[in-house]
Amino acid sequence: MAFFIEVLVGGLLAGLMYSLVALGFVLIFKASGIFNFAQAAMVLFAAMFIAGMSGEWGVPLWLAIPITIVLMIGVAWVVERVVLRPLVNQEPIVMFMSTIGIFFCLIGIAEIFWGSSSRTLDVGIPRDPIFVGNMLFQTYDLVAGGIAVVLVLLLAAFAQWTRMGRVLRAVADDHQAAQAVGIRLSTVWVVVWSIAGFVAVVAGVVWGGNLGVQPVMVDVAFKALPVLLLGGLTSIPGAIVAGLIIGGGEALAEVYLGPIIGGGIQDWFAYMIAMAFMVYRPEGMFGEKIIERI
Repeated sequence: MAFFIEVLVGGLLAGLMYSLVALGFVLIFKASGIFNFAQAAMVLFAAMFIAGMSGEWGVPLWLAIPITIVLMIGVAWVVERVVLRPLVNQEPIVMFMSTIGIFFCLIGIAEIFWGSSSRTLDVGIPRDPIFVGNMLFQTYDLVAGGIAVVLVLLLAAFAQWTRMGRVLRAVADDHQAAQAVGIRLSTVWVVVWSIAGFVAVVAGVVWGGNLGVQPVMVDVAFKALPVLLLGGLTSIPGAIVAGLIIGGGEALAEVYLGPIIGGGIQDWFAYMIAMAFMVYRPEGMFGEKIIERI
């Protein structure tokens, strides 16, 4: 039982990080109806700039992080002005394909500055093991999970109780009605893309400190996609619950099913769960069921 709890807690902590990245997807989709394929690249982009500035330029980490946050806000402004604004009222597939272009542009720009080699990122979080009875936990995982919990709660509170959160919900319900009462979509889009950039900075720092800053971080960030499908594209609580389900489930499957059917289950388990769930509830656990009248 102690080993089972160790594995489960480790998976749940990883799931919190998936939820964190998934919230970036959710906020942008709620505000603009755009499925932001570039969110994973934003995580790698932020991590590469922080690691590059702190490692090669000698910028202290406490300064490199806020500089990168400002940079991500600048990216949000450029995306809204150059990409989103000219594509207003275009088909959803056009907007989606534009985020794929943003994905490759961000990775390309980061590699122009810093190359594609792997880097270490020391964020100052201790890695000493902690014993709780017979159970062993890693300090880094617990601290990272705590950071994810705090940020997830802050984002949920922002969406639920702040004025901009109410504006975000209004835009999500009806773009044209929101514009009719004086809400500027361009401002909302810059805000939500900036928040998604801030989320990417946090995820990039935490994951970069644990895994190192390397292209494989994109694959880890893509675990947020099955979290979205499972929880619902428009639901913040859904992203949190689905992240915990995916993280805990894949950790338990790797340990208990791996010896039976082979290793590498963590690479595909999340996608299989999401695909199986969508057969019975395509809108996700907490997503809104869309009924179209003909």
